[in-house]
Amino acid sequence: MTRDSLRELWMIRHAPTRSDGGLCGRRDLPADCPAPDRFDDLRARLPGAARRLRSPALRCVQTAQAIWAEGWQDAAQLWEQDFGVWEGRPFADLPDLGPLSQADLAAHRPPEGESFADLCARVRPALAKLEGDSVIVAHAGTIRAALALALGTVPPALSFEIAPLSLSRIALLPEGGGIVREVNRCP
Repeated sequence: MTRDSLRELWMIRHAPTRSDGGLCGRRDLPADCPAPDRFDDLRARLPGAARRLRSPALRCVQTAQAIWAEGWQDAAQLWEQDFGVWEGRPFADLPDLGPLSQADLAAHRPPEGESFADLCARVRPALAKLEGDSVIVAHAGTIRAALALALGTVPPALSFEIAPLSLSRIALLPEGGGIVREVNRCP
């Protein structure tokens, strides 16, 4: 395998969300972008010549524009998990699911929403068809879905912490799967 056969993904979680403390998921809320100099270190780690993709969520659009003002393509498949009727609820008001295995948690679908496994199934084809290297601004769930693709299994990807404005890097292999280069690197 050569470097040319790998497709590198530089995945950035959007800046913190300005929210009311409720579950964000598909709610289109703005980002609380820090001062422009906070993006300098992040920008310096990214390949300038790579394709630039972002979730069309406002918080991702604002974060992407703070990194580079131009050159971004929206990719609807990169939206965060749809939490259905749980959207906007304070975390304290979410139902207690009791003890679940990682596999059961990954398969659990909130009412009128999608499971983490559903999210992975939505994100996988969008990432698999990418040609060349890509910088992606998206959500914690989307980045975990990319980690699931690299790992070749869905449930363990739920164990990764993905902080706002963190960088995760994954190399996708031509035959499937990938190499996790780094996760949750914060500026």
